[in-house]
Amino acid sequence: MPNVQQLEKEVSGLANEQLQEFRAWFEDFDADAWDKQFEDDVREGRLDDIANIAISDFKKGHFKKL
Repeated sequence: MPNVQQLEKEVSGLANEQLQEFRAWFEDFDADAWDKQFEDDVREGRLDDIANIAISDFKKGHFKKL
């Protein structure tokens, strides 16, 4: 498996069209990875404290309309 330096070299050598394709692919890949991490955090309860604080603040009227 290539290391990061090898990947950097390969990516920096891409033609513009290939680089655009790679960017689009990586954007989707990164978004999927972030979604999975978020789902894992929710499932594991890692965001419960933050959510409870936000709900409490909202119920107390401590919010600002956007």
